[in-house]
Amino acid sequence: MPKSPGPTSPAGRAVLITGASSGLGEACALHMSRVGFHVLAGVRRPEDGERLRRAAAGRLTPVTVDVTDEKSVRAAVDEVTELLGGAGLWGLVNNAGIAVTAPLECVPMEQMRRQLDTNVIGQVQMVQGFLPLLRAGAGRIVNVSSGLGNVALPFLGPYAASQFAKEALSDALRRELAPQGIPVVVIQPGAVLTPLWSKMSDTGNRALAGAPEPVRELYRNSFLGFMEANETSARSSRTTVDDVARVVFRALVAERPRTRYTIGRDATGSRVLSRQLPDRALDRIFGGTSMWTNLRH
Repeated sequence: MPKSPGPTSPAGRAVLITGASSGLGEACALHMSRVGFHVLAGVRRPEDGERLRRAAAGRLTPVTVDVTDEKSVRAAVDEVTELLGGAGLWGLVNNAGIAVTAPLECVPMEQMRRQLDTNVIGQVQMVQGFLPLLRAGAGRIVNVSSGLGNVALPFLGPYAASQFAKEALSDALRRELAPQGIPVVVIQPGAVLTPLWSKMSDTGNRALAGAPEPVRELYRNSFLGFMEANETSARSSRTTVDDVARVVFRALVAERPRTRYTIGRDATGSRVLSRQLPDRALDRIFGGTSMWTNLRH
């Protein structure tokens, strides 16, 4: 029998990870540095990059980049190109993202645009900018999505919209780049307790507070129940940032990576439910007061 393909050694290979200043991105950057990759840690603030550099056990170079800013992305491409000296890039991990939560009727358009600009347009800008380096390095793209790329929950419409879009873009990109030998992989974590959760609560409360009083009254109790259940779900989740980092590592070193890696019971469950149940059944599970019981358990 032919031997199955083995993993690729990370030694001497460079990977760029966006959103590395906290949460999943920070865990991924530090893990990849420990296992031997040369990590290019994408951060928005130089002080976060220096903190990461001090914490890293191996090679880690901060790269200041705002994925929503075309000039910033172009400057990062130039910086990385110079750093690599023609060696090419082994991996681009598109992890940078935000989560806007609120009833859709209450979401300010500025926040909606910011959600899509960061999680969708910003990812495309990074891919377009770094594809020449990925071709030079026979590299791959790893897009960090979410279980909410399978099922859209109430009050997470903006975030789910961005994750559904990222899933679709990943599928299209995978099929476009397959003839060039560049794999595109999606990572779908479930609930993981990171600073993202407190930021979600803040933006949601501000959005609701900015709505007219009659509208606030329509959503107040259900939205507060959602936020409480959401936090309970994250705190009780057994999935950690290190679990996600280990799966991203597998996606980076596998000779033939899977198209999707799902992490956590909730993410796996949402994927199964979205494929097997009709919309009305999903509405009964995730709509109304029964949803909060489902999230708490």
